[in-house]
Amino acid sequence: MSGVVRGPAEELAGQTVFVTGSTRGIGRAVALDLARAGARVAVHGRSAAGAEEVAAALAQLDRHAGTFLADLTEPAAAESLVAEVTTALPELDTVVLVAGADVLTGAAAGWSFARKLEVLLQIDVTATMILARGLGRWLRERGQGAVITIGWDQAAVGMEGDSGELFAAAKGAVMAFTRSLARSLGPDVRANCVAPGWIKTAWGEQASDIWQRRAVRESMLRRWGTPEDVAGAVRWLASPAARFVTGQVLSVNGGFRRA
Repeated sequence: MSGVVRGPAEELAGQTVFVTGSTRGIGRAVALDLARAGARVAVHGRSAAGAEEVAAALAQLDRHAGTFLADLTEPAAAESLVAEVTTALPELDTVVLVAGADVLTGAAAGWSFARKLEVLLQIDVTATMILARGLGRWLRERGQGAVITIGWDQAAVGMEGDSGELFAAAKGAVMAFTRSLARSLGPDVRANCVAPGWIKTAWGEQASDIWQRRAVRESMLRRWGTPEDVAGAVRWLASPAARFVTGQVLSVNGGFRRA
């Protein structure tokens, strides 16, 4: 990546980015935002239909760099994905690891604590670490690049209940890992983590009035965050404007306040 800071409309021009979990929610918003900023974006997801929809949107912008399907609940999937990506995208510049388990909506909401924990650890922690290490070291061999992971702002302070315990464990691990990864990959590759707060994804859309009020109350900006708010932070970390930023956890939460 060049050291020249470009204007907002082309700040990622010339970059190729791989975004996991990019078929919905935050990942989809990240993929489209990076493409609008000039990057060629490769899509990842479990669903071929979901991946095709995002790939088509990227193609309309002339920014589609490829599509990769992998179920990260499978133990060997992350290592296979590293091999596929490094073969298909020799010009890769940035890796954004958004893929995470949804244990709050659908059938998964009724799973036991132990099963939710198992899936969260497999996707959010193990797969993220394998992908970050494998792709990050490959970027280092090429002499440049950036790795961006996704944490959770309340992992640093704690939240009551099953969900708080589950996500604090999983995302706290990702945040700590990313700080260490930055040390391993420097000085050639930067590694940072974005820690969203209350972001209105699928769970937020159906959350009860109690949670709706809490999300607004615990933000200094008095509103839910959006996937696009997170995407903006990722775009900045991927851009030359953040060329002196590594080993950081950036909270995107409207100014969290315990109320």
